[in-house]
Amino acid sequence: MTQSLRLGVAGLGTVGAAVVRMVARRAEALGQTSGRTIRVTAVSSRDKGRDRGLDLTGVTWFDDPVALATSADVDCVIELIGGAEGAAKATVEAALGAGKHVVTANKALLAKHGAALARQAEAHGVALAYEASVAGGIPVIKALREGLTGNTVSRVYGIMNGTCNYILTRMEREGLTFEACLKDAQALGYAEADPTFDVEGFDTAHKLAILTSLAFGTEIDAEGVSVEGISAIQPLDLTMAEELGFRIKLLGVAQAAAGGIEQRVHPTMVPKSSAIAQVMGVTNAVTIDADAVGELTLIGPGAGGEATASAVVGDITDIAAGTRRPTFGRPSATLSPPQRVAMQRHEGGYYIRLTVHDRPGVAAGVATRMAEREISIESILQRRSESAASKDPHGRSGQPVPLVLITYAATEGTIRAALDAIAADGLLAETPQVIRIERE
Repeated sequence: MTQSLRLGVAGLGTVGAAVVRMVARRAEALGQTSGRTIRVTAVSSRDKGRDRGLDLTGVTWFDDPVALATSADVDCVIELIGGAEGAAKATVEAALGAGKHVVTANKALLAKHGAALARQAEAHGVALAYEASVAGGIPVIKALREGLTGNTVSRVYGIMNGTCNYILTRMEREGLTFEACLKDAQALGYAEADPTFDVEGFDTAHKLAILTSLAFGTEIDAEGVSVEGISAIQPLDLTMAEELGFRIKLLGVAQAAAGGIEQRVHPTMVPKSSAIAQVMGVTNAVTIDADAVGELTLIGPGAGGEATASAVVGDITDIAAGTRRPTFGRPSATLSPPQRVAMQRHEGGYYIRLTVHDRPGVAAGVATRMAEREISIESILQRRSESAASKDPHGRSGQPVPLVLITYAATEGTIRAALDAIAADGLLAETPQVIRIERE
């Protein structure tokens, strides 16, 4: 075998510790696969005294990850610190600048600085690998960058955040509120103390921006992703989805459109018969639509120490074997500038839940505003409390009640314009809920 590949692991949290253990446990197999011994020679973390259950005998400890990144005893830096700025960015830049290969799981860093880091890696002739940054243990980066190079991709979409999928699964199965499920997710460690990044869709948006670049050969444009989270989803929405034959999932979607690429993250009603509807709990799934293979769906663990470490070690093994590809599938100079396009006409239609005042003429007023913008209504369902309705001789309580609309094909813009007009008429008691419907 040739000289060992010496690893410096910056960040010894759940994933970092799992990487160190996996490299030690799989040392012989990794050497056989790559033709080169792989070993951890240096580590860095904020708390040296913490017991992580690791044997670090003979491994150099660095308090400063940037110092680790430039150490002469390290060939490849594994950045598992996290965050788009600060120590993570400084460590990766220092490593690339020193001619070290880098493996990272940091989607926020790549979404914001990926283009600049890719250029730096190219300038120094080293690899910048990041399989673990999207969908944990699912090899979707490798599929897009290597396995599907003979294909033209038209769409990439999927469930990319286990926290949101866990919450929606619990809400559907147990009829719980969003708030109750979020509290449980935090107790189980699936959600952070401040869950905004996950539940409002920003984590999915970062991952989607990375996949968009790989799928369509464009520069990363995380700011061009239209983002909507799941915090407004109510149990009634899941009940209605069930009655209509759908499940609600938070999807990230990137698809080719006239004039550019449409990128969006939002709750979506998907047919219960579809593969992606069967993905429950913290599991992730990514579907790639391409001309040669048709529809390819990859399903697996989207987070967790071992699953994420699996993706990290896969990248390390490629580097040890001398396999290096352009960071985003092609040289940075050939990536196309992002061309943002507005949400296109959605052929599947929309589910719209309005909370309106229960009085005569409200449903007609809503239908009129929709018709003015040429939005066709497939069905309207108003649910009223029997006890409240009985207090009024005409069956109207005057209290807020849900009014559910199912539309035919429409554009996001016309839907929003109609809802603004309905609000201006004073018909709404709460902010509307709008969910796209994906049909077979």
